[in-house]
Amino acid sequence: MASPFQIVLVEPEIPQNAGNIARTCAATGARLHLVRPLGFILSDRRLRRAGADYWADVDLVVHDSLAAFFREAAPEACCFFSRKASLLYPDIAVSGELPLFFVFGRESVGLPEALLSAHPGRCFRVPMRPETRSLNVSNAAAIVLYDALRQRGFPGLT
Repeated sequence: MASPFQIVLVEPEIPQNAGNIARTCAATGARLHLVRPLGFILSDRRLRRAGADYWADVDLVVHDSLAAFFREAAPEACCFFSRKASLLYPDIAVSGELPLFFVFGRESVGLPEALLSAHPGRCFRVPMRPETRSLNVSNAAAIVLYDALRQRGFPGLT
């Protein structure tokens, strides 16, 4: 059974982060969406190495732009992650039947401010000490994904 949760990386810059997230997606059955432009090529050895031998198990979709992604997923089905958000990730309602998309931005600047401003009730953060600028995106994605899976009883996982 595929996970009801999907991870979206908008314009990822660091191949190792994307590879680590791909491995997490393979382990959980979550679909991985990469939104161009990418800061690497899909054949990058650092991307492949970080994903180890799990690439055959990754349900990967690549979108040419954020607009192309939103032709597939409504913003209402998305949870946008930013250190600037006031809502915390445990506040996400994960009980629905439809897929839920966890959307993360570029490592250097995050998600576009206009996107966050347009959906303030859909913006979440992972709490951390105030003097810490950010978590690694692969860690944040794993925290959020596994908590959502926990809330659903880890469907399809042993």
